[in-house]
Amino acid sequence: MEHEEVTRAIIGCAMMVHRKLGSGFLESVYQNALAHELRKATLPVQCARRIRVQYDGVVVGNFVADMVVGGCVLVEIKAVQALVPAHGAQLVNYLAATRMEVGLLFNFGSASLQFQRKVQTYRSGTSRQALQDISP
Repeated sequence: MEHEEVTRAIIGCAMMVHRKLGSGFLESVYQNALAHELRKATLPVQCARRIRVQYDGVVVGNFVADMVVGGCVLVEIKAVQALVPAHGAQLVNYLAATRMEVGLLFNFGSASLQFQRKVQTYRSGTSRQALQDISP
């Protein structure tokens, strides 16, 4: 399955979760529900994946990605009134730290599901080449 197919399936599952649960729950509730829907769709899901951040070949920190789907798409989940630029920046930094190319940011806290798709491309020897923000 290519990134576009995987992200389409993830977005569809997220829409189903939001339609059934609405807004108002904690992020963990949405994460668990989304993981359940993704598994029903036969997509492999890793929740709370620990990631090391390296700088100049040295581990300088750690973070926990909400989920990685299909081994190729990083998913960050929020349950806030509205997404702000800092949420997108967080996803971009997570992509850079993991060297993953595709990330999805979901906000289940608003009346309708908000999401952003970010695509990161890399060249050898550089941390970032280009970022493409694809939002609905």
